[in-house]
Amino acid sequence: MSDIVQEFNEYRSKMNEKLLADNNKIVKRIFNLDTNAYAAGALDVKTKELLGLVASTVLRCDDCVKYHLETSYKEGVTKEEMMEAMGIATLVGGTIVVPHLRRAYEFWEALEETGN
Repeated sequence: MSDIVQEFNEYRSKMNEKLLADNNKIVKRIFNLDTNAYAAGALDVKTKELLGLVASTVLRCDDCVKYHLETSYKEGVTKEEMMEAMGIATLVGGTIVVPHLRRAYEFWEALEETGN
């Protein structure tokens, strides 16, 4: 697995475990709500992940962008679909999101290298 993908996943897992072990009811409920929000419903998971990707890019949350990129990749999103979504995010967010677009593209390439 590419270093940036592996490092991201290891850190995310480790910190999520610590946060959830703290047994804070609000945090646990927010995590649960987030998980359920991205489950298939009227919209399929692929569409919801692309929506999350666009929102995360506009909000400039690199961790969120990486999470949605990886989940989108696993859901079968193509590079062309991802780039179209990122184009919308850049249009909505403006040029301030360009650094996040660069990092997203780099992360997507790492995902492609792993093939996972």
